[in-house]
Amino acid sequence: MARDTWDPTQLPDLTGRRYLVTGSTAGLGFFASLQLAGAGAHVIMTGRNPNRLASARAAVRRQVSDASVETLLLDTSNLGSVRAAAATVRGRAGLHGLLLNAGIVHPPKHRETTADGHEIVFATNALGHYALAGELLLPLAAGRGRMVWVGSMSTTLSPYDPIDPELENEYTPWRAYVQSKVATTALGFEADRRLRAASVPVASLVAHPGYAIGGRTRGILGINEPSRAKRFVDNLQAPLTQSKEHGAWPLVRALVDPDAEGGQFWGPSRIVAGPPRLATASKITRDETIAARLWHYGEHATGGPWPYLKASRTRKRR
Repeated sequence: MARDTWDPTQLPDLTGRRYLVTGSTAGLGFFASLQLAGAGAHVIMTGRNPNRLASARAAVRRQVSDASVETLLLDTSNLGSVRAAAATVRGRAGLHGLLLNAGIVHPPKHRETTADGHEIVFATNALGHYALAGELLLPLAAGRGRMVWVGSMSTTLSPYDPIDPELENEYTPWRAYVQSKVATTALGFEADRRLRAASVPVASLVAHPGYAIGGRTRGILGINEPSRAKRFVDNLQAPLTQSKEHGAWPLVRALVDPDAEGGQFWGPSRIVAGPPRLATASKITRDETIAARLWHYGEHATGGPWPYLKASRTRKRR
């Protein structure tokens, strides 16, 4: 096997390329935005809180003085917010990449629903990203771009079949998180199959960050400021963890590596940590029957098919 020479600290020149990152105000999304901006890309940083977005943009500019970044309000748990943000992006030039990163990592103890009536973890982590990817498919196609969905190791630890994606029965915080990640990953793979079948020039990939935690991440004012106690506890887990900065490496590689291909799954070389490498997704996320079921549910829950499906249905009626 040829030696992998990819260096996550020396990305290809991304000057002239545009990327949108959801959940950019902290964690993986912030560091992915920072890495992209450092390589010359124009980055659209998104989040729910305007003050936190302003702080995140300022933090990127402190690290990369000539960074080309803008901010955009986007709450993936709210379909109206998704559509409004997508309409703003569609009014500009093509998009080269979409990192579907935003998510709830620590679900509420009891089931909560969004203004649209969806379970909040599933809505934020999976359903909102399904809607956003569809809304931005045309600018992605114009830029012959990629979408990258963020998976999780948890889908191997607890391979829950999301028969009840909204968890109207048997809700637990852990199940809510894992099911949302099963759905996210399965939808990412299903998107690539459907895009290929429709000859749409957009690739869909999935990547996971390993076990990336804040206590092992460098301090950045307004972005990552762990207490001494958290630093101490998290550093006790050093052999099994990595920083969120390193956790962003597989996500960014899936987004910008010219040799990466649709349908691939990327992660750390040692599963929990390490340089980004091709990986194997959990069996349940590769089940095409489950993926098709989730895709159908996404169409129903968000109000319609992706644009290329609308076009194909129109052609069939003629």
